Amino acid sequence: MDLALFSATALFMVSMTFSPGPNNLLCAAHGSQHGLRQTLSLMMGMFFGFTVLALAIGIGAVFIEQNANIIQILVYAGALYIAYLSYKIAFSPPLKTDESTQILGFSTGLLLQLVNGKAWIHFIILMTTFATQFGTGYGIKILFVLVNSTLGFTALCTWAFAGTLLRKIFSTPGQVRILNLSLGFSLLLVAIWIALPH
Repeated sequence: MDLALFSATALFMVSMTFSPGPNNLLCAAHGSQHGLRQTLSLMMGMFFGFTVLALAIGIGAVFIEQNANIIQILVYAGALYIAYLSYKIAFSPPLKTDESTQILGFSTGLLLQLVNGKAWIHFIILMTTFATQFGTGYGIKILFVLVNSTLGFTALCTWAFAGTLLRKIFSTPGQVRILNLSLGFSLLLVAIWIALPH
């Protein structure tokens, strides 16, 4: 096995799954507002969504490459949806109980993957640039999906846990407003980055 190729692939997967993006920032924001347990359903929706998305892109990579306009539409739709979520997070009131604001669940996590431009770009590059260098069959693509999904779920847990720590640090209503605005603004920046041409 080519060590340089293996290292580059591992670095790509780790950096893409753990870097700030719609999934990770939303988990951090939700974790800070509702705690880790209440964020599990959202994370499971994300996990299921990006696993299915990765498999679909792995199977249909050639079709997707030939229809770049479809990707562009999804990127813009995703940027708008992520901007909407950033607004909801930024202007959430300080919580008195976990029931004070809406708890996002499985369906939100799943839906986000359909319009998550970062996820689409990630999986297209993973399947067309990296996976093909390890082999041409579906077996290698499935292996890549399993490894990537494991890393992805670990990243979601890490960011959600970080959010719960932020909740303990930012304990007063004024501090919570600052935290919500900061997390919402960060998610908005991700939406803008996704919408810009690369």
